[in-house]
Amino acid sequence: MITGKIKNNRNNPQVLVENKMTFAAHECELGIYDTYQQAKRVALSSDQLLFCGMVTGKKIMHTENDHYHSAFLPHESFVIAPNKKVEIDFPIAQIDNPTTCIAIEISTDKVQQISQKLNQKIVMPKEFGQWQYQDELLHTHHSSETQILLNRIVHIFTENHPDRNYLVELAITELTVRLLRHQARDFLVSFSTQQPDHNGLNAVLAYIDKHLSENIDVDLLCRIACMSRSRFYTQFKQQLGCSPIAYQQQLRLKQAASMLKQHLNITQVCFNLGFINPSHFSRSFKLFYGMTPSQYKLRHQPKNASYQH
Repeated sequence: MITGKIKNNRNNPQVLVENKMTFAAHECELGIYDTYQQAKRVALSSDQLLFCGMVTGKKIMHTENDHYHSAFLPHESFVIAPNKKVEIDFPIAQIDNPTTCIAIEISTDKVQQISQKLNQKIVMPKEFGQWQYQDELLHTHHSSETQILLNRIVHIFTENHPDRNYLVELAITELTVRLLRHQARDFLVSFSTQQPDHNGLNAVLAYIDKHLSENIDVDLLCRIACMSRSRFYTQFKQQLGCSPIAYQQQLRLKQAASMLKQHLNITQVCFNLGFINPSHFSRSFKLFYGMTPSQYKLRHQPKNASYQH
């Protein structure tokens, strides 16, 4: 869908490196970038939050002073904090096969407004402070839901709909909430690992992490949390954004991705993490990551190396 929207931009590119097509809206902007030749250390920065989604090709992202550098591939998101600079290499860009990325610029005022609304509706545990954007780099392989949202954002920005501005605002709000939720959950999970006895929810998260391959016993989790079943479900979903079973499934899939990057056997990964069978594992993995375990493993396979299922 995104590829179709950029065909006109490819017909007559003005520049060969980071040729940009821009679509503006209130407090946000969409940029579609095409690069047609290999290049190194191309600077990118913004005074607003910049949410990048890779479409085709490959980039190597370098942070200031090379404190972090990593390959940026399709189905991944790279979020750059306001006024932070990155430099980009384009190792495989070609005139007939450009490297393409979308960049969604969201004003800091918009992010603050959404954070304030979340603080009014969902109270964070006092040790976590308030909902707010953490001024840091985020590089993640986004879920199918995020991919669908990004496709929808491109469609809304580029179509001539009478309610375009309103639809853009709704979609950008959803993207920002997902980002804030992602950061908050990462902090909560990290805190539960460091201090599993701090409260009942921490204890539950630590237990799930240690028993990742086992089926969830909700009654046991309620006892660990010292909560009734209804209160436990409410608290868990409010803080984690999903049910305990869905959360465990997400952890399993993220662990599976990490193991596949290490080139472990796919069938072994499947059963070690408690999936019913390889078919179930493959369907779940593709639904979450947008590609099969074999495709994901091949993406991270060293050149000229072979692997087994």
